[in-house]
Amino acid sequence: MATVLSTIREPRDLDGLSPAQLETLAAEIREHLIVGVSAAGGHLGSNLGVVELTIALHRVFESPRDRIVFDVGHQAYVHKLLTGRQDFSMLRRKGGLSGYPARAESPHDIVENQHASTALCWADGLANARDLTGVDGHVVAVIGDGGLTGGMVWEALNNIAAAKDRPLVIVVNDNGRSYQPTIGGLADYLARVRTAPDYEKVLQWGRSVLENTPLFGRQVMAVAHGAKKGLKDVLVPQGMFEDLGLKYIGPIDGHNEADLEAAFERAKGFPGPVIVHCITEKGHGYPEAEQSDERYHQVKATNAAPPGAGNWTNAFAGEMVALGAERPDIVAITAAMRRSTGLEPFAELFPDRFFDVGIAEQHAVASAAGLATAGLHPVVAVYGTFLTRAFDQLLMDVALHRCGVTFALDRSGVTGEDGASHNGVWDLAVLQVVPGLRMAAPRDAAQLRAQLREAVAVSDAPTVVRYPKGDAGAPIPAVDRVGDMDLLRRPDPAEQAEVLIVSVGGMAEVCCAVADQLTAGGHPTTVVDPRWVKPLDPALPGLAAGHRLVVTVEDGVRAGGVGAAVGQALADANVWRPVRSFGTPVAFLDHASRGQVLQHCGLTARDITDQVEATLTTLDRTDATVAMSG
Repeated sequence: MATVLSTIREPRDLDGLSPAQLETLAAEIREHLIVGVSAAGGHLGSNLGVVELTIALHRVFESPRDRIVFDVGHQAYVHKLLTGRQDFSMLRRKGGLSGYPARAESPHDIVENQHASTALCWADGLANARDLTGVDGHVVAVIGDGGLTGGMVWEALNNIAAAKDRPLVIVVNDNGRSYQPTIGGLADYLARVRTAPDYEKVLQWGRSVLENTPLFGRQVMAVAHGAKKGLKDVLVPQGMFEDLGLKYIGPIDGHNEADLEAAFERAKGFPGPVIVHCITEKGHGYPEAEQSDERYHQVKATNAAPPGAGNWTNAFAGEMVALGAERPDIVAITAAMRRSTGLEPFAELFPDRFFDVGIAEQHAVASAAGLATAGLHPVVAVYGTFLTRAFDQLLMDVALHRCGVTFALDRSGVTGEDGASHNGVWDLAVLQVVPGLRMAAPRDAAQLRAQLREAVAVSDAPTVVRYPKGDAGAPIPAVDRVGDMDLLRRPDPAEQAEVLIVSVGGMAEVCCAVADQLTAGGHPTTVVDPRWVKPLDPALPGLAAGHRLVVTVEDGVRAGGVGAAVGQALADANVWRPVRSFGTPVAFLDHASRGQVLQHCGLTARDITDQVEATLTTLDRTDATVAMSG
């Protein structure tokens, strides 16, 4: 027997459904999400909370002619289901559906928006273009209250409100959460809206008082009727949006599909910008998700291994607690990622020294500069992909002022399943141009703890400790040391070393495997972990001079990355050795597992070994040609 959901292939299939069928559809969507996302992994709570909201959007607006832009996009799974994408068996896996809107999947996906607080900027541009080109259609931006904490939203609102005759619908999905409960003044404001009584009930109360105590009742009614707007703003504090010049509709029950449709119809007919404020519950319809916090924001696949003690994030979390106990000047900052970056234990033990600024990376970094200038040492913990949002603040506020701020970049390098925007492959290249910045790339959990300590000891420059997602693996011991660098493999002293591999961070295990294969094949190989990849150790050129070929391996973009820095360091030292760099291409990498992405980029031990052997063969031919010509 066909389900209602199975009959939906595009949004107009919703038009003929009865209220009872719509209710059934919402229940089927929730069941589909719980089963499919729990099996494949992905964002669950955020999507369970927008089921009725998304159904109502697609019944009122005509996507893709009407352009619906989802901020972040992790709440767009229901949108995918209603636009013909119902096979979640390969969600976020190679060859399957993306965990975010994806233009290659559907014309209904307008923006591949995987970073927060940008949807209103997109909507402003789309609405401007619509009016300039004369193309028909509405523009709708869907943004959560967590996304409203980002500064770009308020830059966009400033411009949207100025165009009072330009239609644009902003749907605020207000559930009081992003990854965790939304914080800050805006969160408090929206909380008052969510909890305020209906001001009309106060007027009714005044009328009942009037019947029994005429004098007092008349005073209440005089205040109520004479200052109706003021009373409304106190009890239902919507005035901020209207004072900005934005029509306000709400608050609306975000799980009442009929009420949502009515609100969207009103917004659709308004001749200027309008906000529709919808109150939803994250995880609605699934008790475990309703009662949980960040754990059901994004769930792991059912076959995913639980994080162990060797998990990178856990290692950082433990060391931050230890450092916090030792040094009262250490403070921690994050951008709405208290648990996922590992700062929750620190926050619980040292609440006065922990700052969650919301989804506002730029503010986090500039605020850290202020904290450092006042004598504290901030540790800013964000995902590697999100630091690029605050590059200007790192460059001009932190580095220019020589502030001692440490950046802990979780999920750096190839992350995999979340796709193009979440692979943290840009940091090794982008941060090379920041004067004075020092960057560490630990190879295992023990090194992460050690290098974090080294980083927070620096008080006159920004420091970065970057590490990948997932399991840190077994410790990789050093066999010797050159300068401040660790040697992980060293040929027998009787053999002339031929290849020097410069291993960057979490690629150490792969590099050691390459060295073992090359050495077994007759090419004695050294592996060095520079530990600090900016600036490079001055002993590196001398070490390279004792080898025939230098190979660098990093899980970041090759252009301008550590490999390029190594080549420049050798040239500056007049050490002329060929450098073969391995890394990711300058490309947006599709969603797949980390291992699959690394394989796609040629960053497996076998691929690298084959390429190095081919390079050595070419060098042999070149040497032979030179010898013959001589």
